Amino acid sequence: MDSLVASAARSLAAGDPLGALKRIALRGDPPALALRGIAMAQLGEYERARKLLRRAASAFGPRERLERARCRAAELEVAVAARDLRAPASVFDAAALSLQALGDRANAFHTRLVGVRRSLLLGRLDEADTALAALEPDGAPALLVASFELARAEIALRRVRAKEAEGFLARSHTAALATGIPALVAEVERAQRELSSPSARLIEGAAVTLVTLHEAEALFASDRLIVDACRRAVRVRSSSVSLATRPLLFEIVRTLAEAWPGDVSREALIARVFEARSPNESHRARLRVEVGRARLAIRSLASISATKAGFALAPRAAHSVAVLVPPIDGPAGSILALLAGGEPWSTSALASALGASQRTAQRALRELDESGAVRPVGRGRSRRWVAPPLTGFATTLLLPGALPVR
Repeated sequence: MDSLVASAARSLAAGDPLGALKRIALRGDPPALALRGIAMAQLGEYERARKLLRRAASAFGPRERLERARCRAAELEVAVAARDLRAPASVFDAAALSLQALGDRANAFHTRLVGVRRSLLLGRLDEADTALAALEPDGAPALLVASFELARAEIALRRVRAKEAEGFLARSHTAALATGIPALVAEVERAQRELSSPSARLIEGAAVTLVTLHEAEALFASDRLIVDACRRAVRVRSSSVSLATRPLLFEIVRTLAEAWPGDVSREALIARVFEARSPNESHRARLRVEVGRARLAIRSLASISATKAGFALAPRAAHSVAVLVPPIDGPAGSILALLAGGEPWSTSALASALGASQRTAQRALRELDESGAVRPVGRGRSRRWVAPPLTGFATTLLLPGALPVR
């Protein structure tokens, strides 16, 4: 590795893509192409990054197997950063095994962490947890330990285990400090701050209070029936019924929960669930069908009984009923709830899930983007919206040479 390539690699490892490009922007040799691809990825130019990495992989000779393997692994990481999640988990395993066989344990470990990130983005927590359990971070570079602990923290956060997440973030912060990379330290500290910030609103009758993740964890462990609008689920302790794919049923249950212990009139339910200003017999018939489906879906946790005016919710074993909703209500809050799973969404898909027009979804997304609550990935038809992750993927280890890693 010549001095300019080595210097550019160090700049990338320190999170300085512009500094790296100043040194190798005009070069077309394979190592420089690979570094330029990594720099473009760090700058968010994912498509250009993938093209450069492919060119570099093709330009390396047949004896440079390690360099080619690193480029292929880096391309997989860029695909995950761009929310192109079509590659199956087996591809990440194969890339990691290839690096492992060539003696590059650090990058093999890193590639497996990228596979974990893919699983998290797809909402496959069990898959991600299994993959992490197979990794042994002892003796790994501090950067990898920081990423490993961040992944564990994100799984704990998704499962509303605040105490576990706090411990994982503390270990991640220690490892991040050891790397000396300011951007990584700032990312972990941001995650720690968010852990103690209000993450939802709790509705109990007429009272509305902000709750942190620690308080939400305590709620889920209590004897209350929790209607979780953040994940569209109904919970009592360890029992849970997901209504994420059945928005009408969830809206019925949420409306009844907000009115508990009272009932909700049929007209009010029709107006809220079907958004009908002038209810007719067709709406009433449809409401009876949907209420029957909701009653069947949550029968293990609560019942829905007909009253003279409408319907009422009655928990079976729970002592009381509470509703947990996103910090922001309306379309913006619903979008945040949908993005909380980590999956990338197109504007049209969000509009369809919300039952609203694309223009309504676009207005809400613009407001959330300005506040930093969501961010776009891609352009034009390929644009997708995601919630900011705990940590972004910006390749710093997959470098085409023997750069020492702290």
